[in-house]
Amino acid sequence: MKATGIVRRVDDLGRIVIPKEIRRTLRIREGDPLEIYTEKDGGVIFRKYSPMGDLQDFASQMCDAIGSNTGRIAAVADRDAIIALSGAPKRELLDKPNSEALGKLMEQRRNYRYETGAPRIQAADGADKYHLGVAAPILSQGDLMGCVMLLLGENDAPLSEQDQALAQTAASFLGKQMEN
Repeated sequence: MKATGIVRRVDDLGRIVIPKEIRRTLRIREGDPLEIYTEKDGGVIFRKYSPMGDLQDFASQMCDAIGSNTGRIAAVADRDAIIALSGAPKRELLDKPNSEALGKLMEQRRNYRYETGAPRIQAADGADKYHLGVAAPILSQGDLMGCVMLLLGENDAPLSEQDQALAQTAASFLGKQMEN
């Protein structure tokens, strides 16, 4: 555990304010769920909760199936990072924070398909080698959970409408799985 030197008091309703610098660094937004852990020595740990984490193995299998059947790079991201990947070296993208542009795209809750000449949207921070070919938001009961992506390398041609439909189908399926 890393000490921050920041001390906050609990108010009369049992609340504590998480400082803005920490919220920004950890990408904690208003309304984000936090999981609470306790330690034997009396410590309390708050950890961002990702409902997509419960589907990580399932999302990984879906990426493997899409990748092996299409030859494409398939990825699934929750609202913070890429949680499943197939078709690219895992060390380059897996568990990497989503790019700011991808976060904004997901917040719009719209499907995306790259067109030649358009600005490229990187999937993850610092992963300049790959950009979005298509992306489809994962929605569960109206809440944004993440997105399914097919990625392109630097010299790959744009993807087709069928590729976009595949990503939308996968995203819809994962959203339905989260509702169960």
